[in-house]
Amino acid sequence: MKTVLVTGANGQLGLAIQSATANFPELQFVFAGKAELDITNEKEIAAFFENNQLDYCINAAAYTDVDKAEEEPQAAYLLNETAPRLLAQACKKHGVFLVHISTDYVFDGTKGTAYTTEDTPNPINVYGASKLAGEKAIAAVGGDYCVMRTSWLYSEYGNNFQTKILKKLKTSSELEVVGDLYGTPTYAPNLVVFLLNKIIKSAFTSNMKHFSDGKTMSWYELAKKIVDEGVNLNKVEASVLQLKARRAKNTSI
Repeated sequence: MKTVLVTGANGQLGLAIQSATANFPELQFVFAGKAELDITNEKEIAAFFENNQLDYCINAAAYTDVDKAEEEPQAAYLLNETAPRLLAQACKKHGVFLVHISTDYVFDGTKGTAYTTEDTPNPINVYGASKLAGEKAIAAVGGDYCVMRTSWLYSEYGNNFQTKILKKLKTSSELEVVGDLYGTPTYAPNLVVFLLNKIIKSAFTSNMKHFSDGKTMSWYELAKKIVDEGVNLNKVEASVLQLKARRAKNTSI
């Protein structure tokens, strides 16, 4: 039986994996939130890997607040670059396969069609730059790994677009949603099934992979998919919201 460490266990993807474990009896899971393992602490990581027999590590931990990252670049880089590098080093030392979750925000959104793994990243905000730095850090360490880029993760778990708009609807009868930014929204449980099946079959064949639900849409179109028909959605341009971080026009993958 393969043992899988999941970091960021209390985040959206970590919670989605926890909810799916019964469907994957072939795998044994070790879930670690910050209380169980500080992945920015090299000594803690070393001790954890010494005390646990692991086959895979899914690094689902990340600094994901795109706008706040502009004000806290050090915090963003600590979790999105330093932590992946430390995990990669431990995984390499102990023969553990690292699956690192990255993002479509490493691209600038100017291509006009879906990005592939062959396209050159060019992030336009701190969050994207920190995630790209994490990808590069893992590649520099080497070992057995796959960087898994995904796009616009949403679900009923944790803190994400779906949970935020449903929370807002409890106090408001209408919502303003951006209609001029595009991506390929990905339901987190779909990514979970893809990842865990890859692990079961030992089927990671490259160091970089893109995964999404494959349909390009705007945040407004995604909101229409999530909320009830009677909800009043107002389509607005991103510029109206005066967001701190620049947003790419279309980061479909």
